Amino acid sequence: MIDNFLQFFVKISGGKAIWLGFWGGFFTTLLNTFGALMVLFFRKPSQKFMDASLGFAAGVMLAASFTSLIIPGTEMGGIVPVLIGILAGSFFLDLSDHLIPHMHSIIGTEGLHPERVKAVWLFIIAITLHNMPEGLAVGVGFGSGHLRDAIVLMIAIGIQNIPEGFSVSISAIGAGYSRGFYAVYTGIRSGLVEIPLAMLGAWAVHQVKPIIPYAMGFAAGAMLYVISDEIVPETHRKGHERYATFGTILGVVIMLYLDVTLG
Repeated sequence: MIDNFLQFFVKISGGKAIWLGFWGGFFTTLLNTFGALMVLFFRKPSQKFMDASLGFAAGVMLAASFTSLIIPGTEMGGIVPVLIGILAGSFFLDLSDHLIPHMHSIIGTEGLHPERVKAVWLFIIAITLHNMPEGLAVGVGFGSGHLRDAIVLMIAIGIQNIPEGFSVSISAIGAGYSRGFYAVYTGIRSGLVEIPLAMLGAWAVHQVKPIIPYAMGFAAGAMLYVISDEIVPETHRKGHERYATFGTILGVVIMLYLDVTLG
């Protein structure tokens, strides 16, 4: 299966890094859209299910950070560039989290002067910050030239985007938005940022190959920050940490299985 995916992506992109990034971002966004559309059929999921689903997404991201970014990065450029990238990625997300006004469904508003921004935009900005590392990671994977690893990472990010897209649409309903079109639209829009960031990541590392291990570390650090700072707190605030934890373990198991069998 992985060879078929690889041949297909090389064919439609012409083998060019920026278009590989585009189609990689498009694939993950497509699965995010599928998750957002699920709100039309499953309108009242339990909080336990939502926390377990987001825990699963965190597990996939956690394993992918190491198997598809950190380990390949160290093999290409050594441990120091990757560690520098991890620190830079986590500090960048932390700075963005504290400076850019946004709103989480449970944590509430964060950033500077959130009262100056409409609630709907606070919600959208939070979603965008959450999805930035994922799109960047997919792009960096394709731009590095390790296409088999990039395909596995793309599939993993796409799988975890399904519960994320669903969660965003459910959160939009909880925030008082329309149950139909607008909730779905919000969920779909949450994944669109992954396409330009995947293209940017692929183009940047392809143009300046020495930055590849730094970029891999950066994408991994950003994802690790999102896991620890946002997903874990969100899924442990309503007494369902046991379900979220087993969801995380399941996500790690599935990602490791994909990496070993497909990579």
